[in-house]
Amino acid sequence: MFDVFRERRRQGKRTIGYPAEAPTLPDRYRGLPVLDDSRCPDGCKSCVESCPTDAIGRDSRGLALDMGRCLFCTDCLEACPEGAIRFTHDYRMATRNRSDLVVRSGVELALAEPLDARMRKLFGRSLKLRQVSAGGDNAEESDLNVLGTIVFDIGRFGIQFVASPRHADGLVITGPVAENMKSALLDAYESVPSPKLVIVVGASAISGGPFRGHPEVSDGTDRLLPIDLYIPGFPPHPMTILDGLLRLLGRLEGMPERIRAEEPPAPPPASGPDPLAPIVASTATVEGPPTSS
Repeated sequence: MFDVFRERRRQGKRTIGYPAEAPTLPDRYRGLPVLDDSRCPDGCKSCVESCPTDAIGRDSRGLALDMGRCLFCTDCLEACPEGAIRFTHDYRMATRNRSDLVVRSGVELALAEPLDARMRKLFGRSLKLRQVSAGGDNAEESDLNVLGTIVFDIGRFGIQFVASPRHADGLVITGPVAENMKSALLDAYESVPSPKLVIVVGASAISGGPFRGHPEVSDGTDRLLPIDLYIPGFPPHPMTILDGLLRLLGRLEGMPERIRAEEPPAPPPASGPDPLAPIVASTATVEGPPTSS
């Protein structure tokens, strides 16, 4: 037993200092994508054709990347001959609106705004969430589980995952909402007392991800339920999830914005195949119950 105490003293505090301190992220971490239209040669759409989920497109406003579809792979970086796309170390990507997930050159991302005063009074200091894996592959689920470890210690912010939707203030949904999970998800939603929150985590839950267009998935949870927070990634880093939740609750107001200053260099671009016409993602229409927040 004394050996255990000595080891704990040697290790010291293991919980990260966020939000008072900037988090330390691995060098290979791929965060917020940044686009630079000025690097695109006329008529070049190599990055568009390379994207496996049609997350990249071009319209009258220029190049666009939909983080709700993006798998954060490097196919577009390898295909772009001019380096017009790069991934930064910025973990702050959660938004309140689906359309805000579309990143454009020279346009600042609209980060998640806090809930209104009434909802913040209800949930700001104590938020109980029920996680529903609607056909997930355990990637997003694992990173949500990590939030409960000593490193992130999400409980220090009053946020806790509970076993029953009847004990929850809202749902955290992962996975592409497989057809066999649709009724179970809707039942869980109805079981959460009102007012309630719905948070979607990962590209699969936001848009269907790599399964988009398959008849057995819903191509976005917002086709079924009203969404209060979108957290992109495949899977999102635990810091992205934590940052989004705290922004939703207004717990970061007045805190300095802290991100790692240095960014990893972009890999050398390689020539890509002939481009195809893109389809820029649009906001899905809610067909389910009316929003409660």
